[in-house]
Amino acid sequence: MGDLGDRRAQKKAQTRELVRSTAHRLFAARGFDRVTIADVAREADVAVQTVFNHFATKEDLFFDGRVPWVEEIPAAVHDRAPGTTPLAALRGHLLAFMTGQLSRMGTPEERSFRATIEASEALRTHNRLLVLEAERRLSEALLHAWEGTASADPSTPEHPPIAAPLTAAVWLAVVRVLIVENRLRIVEGLAAAEAAAAVEKIGQRLFARLQDGSEAINELVAPALAKELRVS
Repeated sequence: MGDLGDRRAQKKAQTRELVRSTAHRLFAARGFDRVTIADVAREADVAVQTVFNHFATKEDLFFDGRVPWVEEIPAAVHDRAPGTTPLAALRGHLLAFMTGQLSRMGTPEERSFRATIEASEALRTHNRLLVLEAERRLSEALLHAWEGTASADPSTPEHPPIAAPLTAAVWLAVVRVLIVENRLRIVEGLAAAEAAAAVEKIGQRLFARLQDGSEAINELVAPALAKELRVS
């Protein structure tokens, strides 16, 4: 039974990868909106229902395997090294994330991926939803970290339920702006490596200021908000 289960799992994984790779090839060649699930199924030689067994929507199929950052950003806080504060771990991860994103813009694959998204309103909308999901997960990770280290970490805000979503929103907004603006510069001709290096320098300064100012912001704002929102 164990061998049979392993073979079934392997077959399922192979089918999923076949569907995904086929879809990604078709999306790149024709554009997202001009490809249907039926097209993908026919090209992969599987039933339409087989595609839906693995992917709930066409948008899920497009982004599958391409947006690990939704999970990796909060994981940087969850899995931080002992003795590392949540914001220090987040800062280091986001800096590496931004430079990696922009460096990849120098590859044809990444340029094609981004061009396909920009050409489809459905994909742009779904991408925004992914950003919001990453923000929600980061907020939860920060809240969990701060509530679990309140007595040991002097940088823990006085009111984590308020500080966590604010921090997640502000820090990821910085990331989003720096990446989007510099992608445009790369499209206009700036070398990807040059853009990545510039963003790393700017990001270092911005995140340092956000990190240094987090305690003052929490002291000034959180108590008033906590009282108004009745956060204990």
